[in-house]
Amino acid sequence: MALATYAIRAGGLVIADKLPRDGFFAAWLRHIPGAVLAALIAPAIATGGIAEAAAAAITALVFVATRSLFPAMAAGVIAVYLIRLAV
Repeated sequence: MALATYAIRAGGLVIADKLPRDGFFAAWLRHIPGAVLAALIAPAIATGGIAEAAAAAITALVFVATRSLFPAMAAGVIAVYLIRLAV
């Protein structure tokens, strides 16, 4: 298993070294993490209740205010916890 893990990681480094650093494809690759995060979070917000919607709004506000992902995510987690606790 250690050899398989090493091969996967080394393979990723070899492939990443060959990827373009500028142009359309590089810009497209830079947007993948945000798209994956949105795809994971959107169903929870759409099917959730008031706690999830409020936490999403608080997360967005904190991110706009701080321009930092970690405080925004922490604020969202704390907000959904406290709102669920209160309701």
